[in-house]
Amino acid sequence: MKLLQATSLTKKFKNKTAVNGINLTINKGDFVAFLGPNGAGKSTTINMLTGIIQPTSGMIDFYGKSTTNRDYRNKIGVVFQSSVLDNNLSVKDNIMTRAKMYHKPTQIQLLINKFDLESIWKQKYGSLSGGQRRRVDIARALVNSPELLFLDEPSTGLDVRTRTAIWTVLNQLRRDTGLTIVLTTHYLEETQTADYVYIIDQGKIIAENTVNKLQKQYTQNILTLYYPNGESKKLSVNDKDHAIEILSKNSQAISDFEYRPGTMNDVFMNLTGKEIH
Repeated sequence: MKLLQATSLTKKFKNKTAVNGINLTINKGDFVAFLGPNGAGKSTTINMLTGIIQPTSGMIDFYGKSTTNRDYRNKIGVVFQSSVLDNNLSVKDNIMTRAKMYHKPTQIQLLINKFDLESIWKQKYGSLSGGQRRRVDIARALVNSPELLFLDEPSTGLDVRTRTAIWTVLNQLRRDTGLTIVLTTHYLEETQTADYVYIIDQGKIIAENTVNKLQKQYTQNILTLYYPNGESKKLSVNDKDHAIEILSKNSQAISDFEYRPGTMNDVFMNLTGKEIH
């Protein structure tokens, strides 16, 4: 079921076209990754989708509502790349201030439990570690029980353990509530479980599809065979079954092997010619 659709979305700043006629469809309950190198138009697009700025032309439709509609803003949550919370207020005061903006905020205790906020509930936000702040940022964005959550580089600077913990909670929320997520990230491994991926460069969508189809189209799976004499051979294979077939035929001749499937990192590099930073 379609939740949000952007049609011919364009944003111009004086003589520069930052976003050039892109089309996006976000289906309810999906996890959508929106990727692009720095300066590609990614942040400008997210700012238009969240209503922070208005497009020069084109349309954004959410159940027949535009981003300027108050009801739309009540239906979305946003985790910004830089926090918008007050360093001098406690976690409790930051969260409760947000909750008072809504007639029916979600159960605060539920967020406290899910994001493990009990032990830091009365601490000043500014005194928290990076991982603790991010948990509070996400909890704040979920206070209004949004249907659509925008995550703009939510994992930047976080260690693997903290990133994993945050995604465990988000995936549980998706299962339990049907939450739709739009993600921008520099950690492309986070996109491997996405339902759909858009890649933007120079203001235009240059590729879009499921993760599997993008990897199949723009990457190669590499099987490396190692021989007892120290030599090795790299082969491009269709999938793991093809790799197993080759290994079976060469099992007596090789001493070892390595199978590396194509990844979203490879997709991004092959499409943009750039590493994501």
